[in-house]
Amino acid sequence: MDNNKIVICGFGKMSKIIIKYLSELNANIIDVFDHNKKVGLNVGEECNIDNYNISVKNINDLELILKEKKPDVCIVATKSLLKDVYEILYLCASNGVNVLTICEEAFYPQNSSPKLYEKLDKIAKINNCTISGTGYQDVAWGYLITTIAGSLSNIGRITGQSSYNVEEYGKALAEAHGVGLTQDEFNNKLGKQLSEEELQYTIKNGEFIPSYRWNTNGWLASKMGLVVEKQSQYNKPIISNESFYSSELSMYIKKSDIIGMSSVVNTKTKEGIEIEFECIGKIYKSNEVDNYKIKIYDVNDNEIISITIPEPKTAERTCATIVNRIPDIIEAPSGFITTDKLNAPKYLVKKTK
Repeated sequence: MDNNKIVICGFGKMSKIIIKYLSELNANIIDVFDHNKKVGLNVGEECNIDNYNISVKNINDLELILKEKKPDVCIVATKSLLKDVYEILYLCASNGVNVLTICEEAFYPQNSSPKLYEKLDKIAKINNCTISGTGYQDVAWGYLITTIAGSLSNIGRITGQSSYNVEEYGKALAEAHGVGLTQDEFNNKLGKQLSEEELQYTIKNGEFIPSYRWNTNGWLASKMGLVVEKQSQYNKPIISNESFYSSELSMYIKKSDIIGMSSVVNTKTKEGIEIEFECIGKIYKSNEVDNYKIKIYDVNDNEIISITIPEPKTAERTCATIVNRIPDIIEAPSGFITTDKLNAPKYLVKKTK
């Protein structure tokens, strides 16, 4: 991978882990971009990497670098919603640069932002490059389940739960989980229960805010060859029982304000298989850790498979997956290619020194 030129948009917590993993593979990172106060920071010093002397550039210079240096891949690690990364993805694709992003909605945006997905798919095909979303869900919420399902027959129901500490990912992800909102603000922004008609209207008009499981359930159904008949989402706020300051998020949380949310997405398919997953993203207390659980039931609702991964280190798995996906995205067909259309990511062996 040292022959591939890589640029990175975003220099937050996740990008720093990604850069560390890339440096271990001797990857050729030619530039890193961000806004304002991070511009000029020394990447090597900030990531504790020796002999890595490049400075963070202003995101406004991205187009110039894309045209001049013609990178093979741009990694986008900034926001969680497709509309918030759309301009960067479109700019890269317009210049024929492959894009990988950990934007959660980009994992399977066909079922939440179809208009933006179609525009990005079109520009990527015109310029013979690929856009794709990946991260922790690619394996843990995707290929791990489909691989296990490949050893079973007569599946009736798939359920699961995953939790993560929003402080590990930065302010953008925390805000996507309602952190810092009052209960009324949460109910108005994230907690509304929509009728099927209202849901389809908001999706069609680009107003829907999907939780992470919304897109992952769609991906899972697609990979398993299932036809979705109906999908619903229920977001429940997690309320703070004390006031405190989050130094990680530079945010003051008042008692009774929101520290995260639980989102349950239920998917019913034409084939009769039901998929229901809960993801819990919140500010952790000192004794809390990530968890991951899945269960698969047969058509008579008997449990046939149960898997628990204690402390799965969700942030690290997200960053490792996007790094391991780089060869796949370079070789993939042009267009917005979601990873259900690819093989599972492969571990990239580090070169001996």
